[in-house]
Amino acid sequence: MKKSKFSESQIIKALKANESGRSVEEISRELGINKGTFYSWRKKYGGMEISQMKLLKELQEENSKLKRMYADQALQLEMAKDVISKKW
Repeated sequence: MKKSKFSESQIIKALKANESGRSVEEISRELGINKGTFYSWRKKYGGMEISQMKLLKELQEENSKLKRMYADQALQLEMAKDVISKKW
């Protein structure tokens, strides 16, 4: 997944600027982004504060770590089943 050139705090500031009355076109032109990008940010991060954004990022990292751990355990279980099922 491509990493954004904007930090979470910059995204939140742009969304707050829109909420305070600045137009989407003006903000998009200033940041050099497409209006669609701004709307996808608003869909994903709308109504969040910077502290909530950090918490979301931490939870996503923990979730991906747990998914990797589960995949490793499932692989080990499959290997153990294969070894047990073989007749010697």
